[in-house]
Amino acid sequence: MSLLAIAGVMMLGALGGMFGALLGLGGGVFLVPALTLVYGLPFREAAGIGLMTVIATSSVVSAQRAGDGTINLRLGIVLEIATTIGGLAGGLTAQALSQRTLSLTFGVVALVIAGVMFRQINKRNALPEGDTDTGWLGGQFYAPQQDRMVTYRVKRLPLALVMSFFAGNVSGLLGIGGGILKVPALTAWCGVPLRVAATTSSLMIGVTAAASAPLYYAAGEIPPIYAAASVLGVMVGTRAGFWIAERARARGLKLLLGMVLVFVAVMMLVRG
Repeated sequence: MSLLAIAGVMMLGALGGMFGALLGLGGGVFLVPALTLVYGLPFREAAGIGLMTVIATSSVVSAQRAGDGTINLRLGIVLEIATTIGGLAGGLTAQALSQRTLSLTFGVVALVIAGVMFRQINKRNALPEGDTDTGWLGGQFYAPQQDRMVTYRVKRLPLALVMSFFAGNVSGLLGIGGGILKVPALTAWCGVPLRVAATTSSLMIGVTAAASAPLYYAAGEIPPIYAAASVLGVMVGTRAGFWIAERARARGLKLLLGMVLVFVAVMMLVRG
Protein backbone atom coordinates (compact mmCIF):
# COMPACT_ATOMS: atom_id res chain seq x y z
CA MET A 1 0.00 0.00 0.00
CA SER A 2 1.59 3.29 -1.14
CA LEU A 3 1.73 6.50 0.87
CA LEU A 4 -0.64 8.09 -1.64
CA ALA A 5 -3.17 5.32 -1.07
CA ILE A 6 -2.85 5.71 2.71
CA ALA A 7 -3.41 9.46 2.41
CA GLY A 8 -6.49 8.81 0.29
CA VAL A 9 -7.97 6.47 2.89
CA MET A 10 -7.26 9.06 5.60
CA MET A 11 -9.11 11.69 3.55
CA LEU A 12 -12.07 9.36 3.15
CA GLY A 13 -12.03 8.75 6.89
CA ALA A 14 -11.99 12.51 7.51
CA LEU A 15 -14.96 12.98 5.18
CA GLY A 16 -16.84 10.22 6.94
CA GLY A 17 -15.98 11.66 10.36
CA MET A 18 -17.21 15.10 9.32
CA PHE A 19 -20.57 13.81 8.14
CA GLY A 20 -20.74 11.52 11.14
CA ALA A 21 -20.46 14.51 13.46
CA LEU A 22 -23.00 16.46 11.39
CA LEU A 23 -25.62 13.80 10.72
CA GLY A 24 -24.94 10.86 13.04
CA LEU A 25 -24.42 8.43 10.15
CA GLY A 26 -21.00 7.04 10.97
CA GLY A 27 -17.99 7.19 8.68
CA GLY A 28 -18.89 4.00 6.80
CA VAL A 29 -21.47 5.74 4.61
CA PHE A 30 -18.68 7.21 2.47
CA LEU A 31 -15.83 4.90 3.28
CA VAL A 32 -17.41 1.56 2.36
CA PRO A 33 -18.48 2.56 -1.19
CA ALA A 34 -15.16 4.31 -1.84
CA LEU A 35 -13.06 1.36 -0.68
CA THR A 36 -14.98 -1.00 -2.95
CA LEU A 37 -15.29 1.27 -6.00
CA VAL A 38 -11.94 3.09 -5.89
CA TYR A 39 -9.59 0.73 -4.05
CA GLY A 40 -11.19 -2.49 -5.24
CA LEU A 41 -11.45 -4.09 -1.80
CA PRO A 42 -13.93 -6.92 -1.30
CA PHE A 43 -17.16 -5.64 0.21
CA ARG A 44 -16.73 -7.54 3.47
CA GLU A 45 -13.27 -6.05 4.06
CA ALA A 46 -14.60 -2.57 3.32
CA ALA A 47 -17.49 -3.18 5.72
CA GLY A 48 -15.08 -4.32 8.45
CA ILE A 49 -13.01 -1.15 8.03
CA GLY A 50 -16.22 0.88 7.99
CA LEU A 51 -17.20 -0.54 11.36
CA MET A 52 -13.87 0.59 12.83
CA THR A 53 -14.48 4.16 11.62
CA VAL A 54 -18.01 4.03 13.04
CA ILE A 55 -16.61 3.14 16.46
CA ALA A 56 -14.08 5.97 16.22
CA THR A 57 -16.69 8.52 15.10
CA SER A 58 -19.04 7.49 17.90
CA SER A 59 -16.32 7.83 20.54
CA VAL A 60 -15.27 11.33 19.43
CA VAL A 61 -18.80 12.71 18.97
CA SER A 62 -20.10 11.28 22.24
CA ALA A 63 -17.18 12.73 24.21
CA GLN A 64 -17.60 16.15 22.57
CA ARG A 65 -21.38 16.40 22.98
CA ALA A 66 -21.68 14.98 26.49
CA GLY A 67 -23.40 17.53 28.70
CA ASP A 68 -24.93 19.84 26.06
CA GLY A 69 -28.35 18.16 26.10
CA THR A 70 -28.29 16.80 22.55
CA ILE A 71 -27.50 13.24 23.67
CA ASN A 72 -30.72 11.63 24.90
CA LEU A 73 -29.17 8.89 27.01
CA ARG A 74 -32.47 7.33 28.12
CA LEU A 75 -33.74 7.03 24.56
CA GLY A 76 -30.37 5.74 23.38
CA ILE A 77 -30.26 2.98 26.00
CA VAL A 78 -33.80 1.82 25.17
CA LEU A 79 -33.20 1.73 21.42
CA GLU A 80 -29.74 0.19 21.74
CA ILE A 81 -31.21 -3.06 23.03
CA ALA A 82 -32.95 -3.64 19.69
CA THR A 83 -30.05 -2.20 17.69
CA THR A 84 -27.39 -4.45 19.21
CA ILE A 85 -29.48 -7.57 18.58
CA GLY A 86 -29.90 -6.46 14.98
CA GLY A 87 -26.18 -5.72 14.65
CA LEU A 88 -25.20 -9.17 15.84
CA ALA A 89 -27.68 -10.77 13.44
CA GLY A 90 -26.36 -8.65 10.57
CA GLY A 91 -22.74 -9.58 11.24
CA LEU A 92 -23.64 -13.25 11.09
CA THR A 93 -25.79 -12.86 7.97
CA ALA A 94 -23.03 -11.01 6.10
CA GLN A 95 -20.90 -14.15 5.99
CA ALA A 96 -23.53 -15.92 3.89
CA LEU A 97 -24.42 -13.20 1.32
CA SER A 98 -22.70 -12.37 -1.97
CA GLN A 99 -20.92 -9.06 -2.62
CA ARG A 100 -23.51 -8.15 -5.28
CA THR A 101 -26.39 -8.69 -2.85
CA LEU A 102 -24.72 -6.54 -0.20
CA SER A 103 -24.07 -3.72 -2.71
CA LEU A 104 -27.67 -3.73 -3.94
CA THR A 105 -28.99 -3.81 -0.38
CA PHE A 106 -26.86 -0.81 0.53
CA GLY A 107 -28.12 1.17 -2.48
CA VAL A 108 -31.80 0.39 -2.04
CA VAL A 109 -31.80 1.20 1.68
CA ALA A 110 -30.02 4.52 1.16
CA LEU A 111 -32.36 5.54 -1.69
CA VAL A 112 -35.52 4.81 0.29
CA ILE A 113 -34.32 6.75 3.33
CA ALA A 114 -33.32 9.70 1.11
CA GLY A 115 -36.92 9.90 -0.11
CA VAL A 116 -38.15 9.99 3.48
CA MET A 117 -35.79 12.84 4.35
CA PHE A 118 -36.79 14.97 1.35
CA ARG A 119 -40.48 14.59 2.25
CA GLN A 120 -39.82 15.71 5.83
CA ILE A 121 -37.38 18.51 5.05
CA ASN A 122 -39.56 21.33 6.43
CA LYS A 123 -40.93 19.42 9.42
CA ARG A 124 -40.09 20.73 12.90
CA ASN A 125 -40.26 18.50 15.97
CA ALA A 126 -39.97 21.12 18.70
CA LEU A 127 -42.94 21.52 21.05
CA PRO A 128 -44.64 24.94 21.24
CA GLU A 129 -43.00 27.39 23.61
CA GLY A 130 -44.39 26.92 27.09
CA ASP A 131 -45.11 23.21 26.60
CA THR A 132 -42.63 21.48 28.93
CA ASP A 133 -44.22 18.01 29.01
CA THR A 134 -41.38 15.93 27.55
CA GLY A 135 -42.78 12.59 28.61
CA TRP A 136 -40.61 9.68 29.72
CA LEU A 137 -38.06 9.75 26.91
CA GLY A 138 -38.21 13.35 25.68
CA GLY A 139 -35.95 16.20 26.68
CA GLN A 140 -34.70 19.67 25.89
CA PHE A 141 -31.54 21.36 24.66
CA TYR A 142 -30.30 24.84 23.87
CA ALA A 143 -30.47 25.78 20.17
CA PRO A 144 -28.04 28.65 19.45
CA GLN A 145 -29.64 29.39 16.06
CA GLN A 146 -32.98 30.09 17.77
CA ASP A 147 -31.45 31.41 21.02
CA ARG A 148 -33.85 29.36 23.14
CA MET A 149 -34.38 26.00 24.78
CA VAL A 150 -36.01 23.47 22.45
CA THR A 151 -38.33 20.92 24.06
CA TYR A 152 -39.45 17.71 22.35
CA ARG A 153 -41.44 14.56 23.12
CA VAL A 154 -40.73 11.07 21.73
CA LYS A 155 -43.63 9.47 19.83
CA ARG A 156 -44.22 5.99 18.38
CA LEU A 157 -41.64 4.19 20.51
CA PRO A 158 -42.56 0.70 19.15
CA LEU A 159 -41.82 1.95 15.62
CA ALA A 160 -38.51 3.37 16.81
CA LEU A 161 -37.59 -0.04 18.31
CA VAL A 162 -38.42 -1.86 15.07
CA MET A 163 -36.40 0.60 13.00
CA SER A 164 -33.52 0.31 15.47
CA PHE A 165 -33.42 -3.45 14.98
CA PHE A 166 -33.27 -3.04 11.21
CA ALA A 167 -30.68 -0.28 11.63
CA GLY A 168 -28.48 -2.62 13.64
CA ASN A 169 -28.94 -5.33 11.04
CA VAL A 170 -27.96 -2.98 8.21
CA SER A 171 -24.95 -1.85 10.22
CA GLY A 172 -23.76 -5.39 10.73
CA LEU A 173 -24.37 -6.28 7.08
CA LEU A 174 -22.86 -3.22 5.44
CA GLY A 175 -20.49 -1.67 7.98
CA ILE A 176 -22.07 1.77 7.64
CA GLY A 177 -23.45 2.51 11.09
CA GLY A 178 -27.15 2.20 11.92
CA GLY A 179 -27.64 5.97 11.79
CA ILE A 180 -28.56 5.69 8.12
CA LEU A 181 -31.95 4.38 9.30
CA LYS A 182 -32.24 5.66 12.86
CA VAL A 183 -31.70 9.36 12.22
CA PRO A 184 -34.33 9.71 9.46
CA ALA A 185 -36.79 7.49 11.37
CA LEU A 186 -36.47 9.42 14.62
CA THR A 187 -36.88 12.80 12.90
CA ALA A 188 -39.62 11.80 10.43
CA TRP A 189 -41.87 9.65 12.62
CA CYS A 190 -40.85 9.84 16.28
CA GLY A 191 -40.81 13.57 17.04
CA VAL A 192 -37.06 13.86 17.75
CA PRO A 193 -35.22 16.98 16.46
CA LEU A 194 -32.46 16.28 13.94
CA ARG A 195 -29.65 17.47 16.21
CA VAL A 196 -30.75 15.16 19.02
CA ALA A 197 -31.34 12.26 16.64
CA ALA A 198 -27.89 12.71 15.07
CA THR A 199 -25.98 12.98 18.35
CA THR A 200 -27.88 10.18 20.07
CA SER A 201 -27.36 8.04 16.98
CA SER A 202 -23.63 8.75 17.15
CA LEU A 203 -23.61 7.35 20.67
CA MET A 204 -25.53 4.23 19.68
CA ILE A 205 -23.73 3.34 16.46
CA GLY A 206 -20.48 2.76 18.32
CA VAL A 207 -22.10 0.12 20.51
CA THR A 208 -23.77 -1.48 17.49
CA ALA A 209 -20.52 -1.58 15.52
CA ALA A 210 -18.69 -3.05 18.49
CA ALA A 211 -21.17 -5.96 18.45
CA SER A 212 -20.43 -6.70 14.79
CA ALA A 213 -16.74 -5.82 14.35
CA PRO A 214 -15.36 -8.89 16.21
CA LEU A 215 -17.10 -11.15 13.69
CA TYR A 216 -15.27 -9.45 10.82
CA TYR A 217 -11.99 -9.44 12.72
CA ALA A 218 -12.26 -13.15 13.48
CA ALA A 219 -12.78 -13.80 9.77
CA GLY A 220 -9.66 -11.77 8.88
CA GLU A 221 -11.70 -9.11 7.08
CA ILE A 222 -10.30 -5.95 8.72
CA PRO A 223 -6.99 -4.98 6.99
CA PRO A 224 -5.03 -3.18 9.75
CA ILE A 225 -3.30 -0.53 7.60
CA TYR A 226 -6.53 0.62 5.93
CA ALA A 227 -8.35 0.59 9.27
CA ALA A 228 -5.66 2.63 11.05
CA ALA A 229 -5.52 5.22 8.25
CA SER A 230 -9.30 5.68 8.19
CA VAL A 231 -9.54 6.04 11.98
CA LEU A 232 -6.84 8.73 11.98
CA GLY A 233 -8.82 10.58 9.33
CA VAL A 234 -11.97 10.36 11.43
CA MET A 235 -10.24 12.17 14.30
CA VAL A 236 -9.63 15.17 12.05
CA GLY A 237 -12.94 15.12 10.19
CA THR A 238 -15.12 15.12 13.28
CA ARG A 239 -13.61 18.43 14.39
CA ALA A 240 -14.66 20.03 11.11
CA GLY A 241 -18.11 18.52 11.53
CA PHE A 242 -18.52 20.10 14.97
CA TRP A 243 -17.57 23.52 13.60
CA ILE A 244 -20.13 23.29 10.78
CA ALA A 245 -22.88 21.85 13.00
CA GLU A 246 -22.72 24.84 15.33
CA ARG A 247 -23.49 27.18 12.42
CA ALA A 248 -25.85 25.13 10.22
CA ARG A 249 -29.64 25.12 10.32
CA ALA A 250 -31.74 21.98 10.62
CA ARG A 251 -33.30 22.34 7.15
CA GLY A 252 -29.86 22.57 5.55
CA LEU A 253 -28.68 19.48 7.43
CA LYS A 254 -31.74 17.50 6.30
CA LEU A 255 -31.16 18.53 2.70
CA LEU A 256 -27.51 17.53 3.02
CA LEU A 257 -28.47 14.16 4.51
CA GLY A 258 -30.83 13.43 1.63
CA MET A 259 -28.23 14.39 -1.00
CA VAL A 260 -25.57 12.25 0.66
CA LEU A 261 -27.86 9.23 0.71
CA VAL A 262 -28.83 9.63 -2.95
CA PHE A 263 -25.18 9.89 -3.99
CA VAL A 264 -24.18 6.82 -2.03
CA ALA A 265 -27.22 4.87 -3.24
CA VAL A 266 -26.43 5.54 -6.89
CA MET A 267 -22.80 4.46 -6.47
CA MET A 268 -23.70 1.19 -4.83
CA LEU A 269 -26.54 0.35 -7.23
CA VAL A 270 -24.18 0.84 -10.15
CA ARG A 271 -21.66 -1.37 -8.42
CA GLY A 272 -24.30 -4.05 -7.77
